[in-house]
Amino acid sequence: MARFRSTIQFPPLAPRTRNQARRAPDLRRRRARREPRRRFILFCEGSNTEPVYFRAVRRACSSALVAVEARPGVGVPYTIAARAVEHARDLGLGRRLRRKKGPYEEADQVWAVFDRDEHPRFNEAVVHCESNGIGVARSDPCFELWLILHERDHDRPDDRRAVQEVLEELRPEYDADGAKTPDCDNLVTRVEEAEQRAETQLQRREQEGNPFGNPSTTVGRLTCAIREADELAR
Repeated sequence: MARFRSTIQFPPLAPRTRNQARRAPDLRRRRARREPRRRFILFCEGSNTEPVYFRAVRRACSSALVAVEARPGVGVPYTIAARAVEHARDLGLGRRLRRKKGPYEEADQVWAVFDRDEHPRFNEAVVHCESNGIGVARSDPCFELWLILHERDHDRPDDRRAVQEVLEELRPEYDADGAKTPDCDNLVTRVEEAEQRAETQLQRREQEGNPFGNPSTTVGRLTCAIREADELAR
């Protein structure tokens, strides 16, 4: 049987230009480019120096996706720990989740920032935070020790007043009695040096069998976490 052959002639397709090729729609599903917002919620003992310092840390971040919220004057260490744990649970963070976290809350962190000084239940406050997934930025004897480490090492077991006097010598603009804070924007330019000094200090206390001993501070672990979040969000 003879095959039927069509006599209809179709015009040839015009070749696509480069501009047309570039305008061709890409139907593949694209991943969202938006990064999660990194939020650090800090429950602080101090009502002045700590909030001023952490605002400076936030200003030093280059990403707009990192938020640092310092809540000042919360109380003594165990009160701060309890408030921080309660807030984390309300947000669905920490060890015991009350609700599912949203896609932009996965990196949220709650921290308790407090001093040893002469407060009761200090060790208990640390354990309460750590057992509930709350970060602890503790200082013995006080937060001013952490500020000194931006300038130099300090490994004497001084009390609060002696530590504050050292900071006054290093930072003339600081006045503990007058509630004047140091130039924290200047201090945070050396935060990595402070973190290294603080870790060395913590290692010494561990070797002595007194991990919470004087002097020691874990504030550097908080600033390191903020800096790492800033790097990831860029």
